[in-house]
Amino acid sequence: MVYSTDPNFEYVTDTEPEAETLPAAQQRLRVWLDRKQRAGKTVTLVRGFVGSDADLQELARMLKNKCGVGGTAKAGEIIVQGDHRDRIVELLAKAGYGCKKAGG
Repeated sequence: MVYSTDPNFEYVTDTEPEAETLPAAQQRLRVWLDRKQRAGKTVTLVRGFVGSDADLQELARMLKNKCGVGGTAKAGEIIVQGDHRDRIVELLAKAGYGCKKAGG
């Protein structure tokens, strides 16, 4: 931000509007297992969510509670501690999300 003496100056930001959350049936989520750069510990990643950060956090909270583990949601992906890929695919399918296993 820059100080201006112009009385008609309006500060304009270049923030992008937050993406509108697609309905669960239109979401195409991918569920991965990952061990890279995690000290050998396995995590389950859910990628491909299109929507607001609040909705992403809510979905992550539901998955973590149902699996009984910790994790986080950031940068458009959900990270759940441990190998819970099968359980997460099952939970997402029950909730109406389009999802499939990805990766090896």
